[in-house]
Amino acid sequence: MEVDYYKILQVDRSAKEDDLKKAYRKLAMKWHPDKNPNNKKDAEAKFKEISEAYDVLSDPQKRAIYDQYGEVGLKCQAPPPGPDDFAGGGSEFRFHPRNADDIFSEFFGFSSPFGDGSRAGPSGFPRGMFGEDIFASLRGGSGSAGDGSASVPRKAPPIERTLPCSLEVLYKGTTKKMRISRDVIDSYGRPSSVEELLTIEIRPGWKKGTKITFPEKGNEHRGIIPSDLVFIIDEKPHGTFKRDGNDLVTTQKISLVEALTGCTVQLTTIDGRDLTVPINSIVSPTYEEVVKGEGMPIPKDPSTKGNLRIKFNIKFPTRLTSEQKTVIKRLFTSS
Repeated sequence: MEVDYYKILQVDRSAKEDDLKKAYRKLAMKWHPDKNPNNKKDAEAKFKEISEAYDVLSDPQKRAIYDQYGEVGLKCQAPPPGPDDFAGGGSEFRFHPRNADDIFSEFFGFSSPFGDGSRAGPSGFPRGMFGEDIFASLRGGSGSAGDGSASVPRKAPPIERTLPCSLEVLYKGTTKKMRISRDVIDSYGRPSSVEELLTIEIRPGWKKGTKITFPEKGNEHRGIIPSDLVFIIDEKPHGTFKRDGNDLVTTQKISLVEALTGCTVQLTTIDGRDLTVPINSIVSPTYEEVVKGEGMPIPKDPSTKGNLRIKFNIKFPTRLTSEQKTVIKRLFTSS
């Protein structure tokens, strides 16, 4: 679902800089994770969402791109892959989200409740800002601020992106090259941008929802373990076949005569072979012809495949003459 940054910040699309700052201050104070110790996971997600919205809308260039192309155009900086995108070649995928704590620090002079700024109380925030009892609970009831538990770096949440694949790609498998650009911290603690080429191996038989994870390929920030970059397989619709688990399902139109007397189905398989299937049974509206081993590869053993299931759409005549009705009655009565 497309993210609406204006809705997240609770401002209208004509909001000025002062409106954005006012909205961010209010929401960031409300949803900072350290102010919500009993609901920290949800608060952290909301806090990052608010920070990302402010980052985009407060930057004229990012805001212009977002207003024209939406979140996908802003983050991917390229149109979504076309039907033949996996045939080879690379496409750009860039993401440069600013760190939520850095944005918070620009407004309030600190980013962590365990900072040691001169204006801060024992927790790192100005005294009385959120209440010292909250930060005491963050340090743990039995430990102390110096026990090291508070300095354990947290890991940024994963960055997930959908990877649309055709049924042909999921049948055969392929290798996809994806170029990414991310921020890293050098030995002097300074951020710099680097480009990397990721190799995504799509294996035969993979299903929709399969995840490919590249550990810690997100932007680097001091004190935070980078996000994992996760690609999630999606399946594009196919003109002939539908997937049902490891089976492939297709529907063929036949006449009533063919349904009663037999016919031959001609198909082109996913991998381009011509397949001839004789239908010798009487075809009822619920009948399925099953062709063993002509379905999708099974991921754990790609040499083994599911089945091809052929369903039928029987075309009945719109009218019959009296003579035809008499002949049909005679045929079925005699049988």
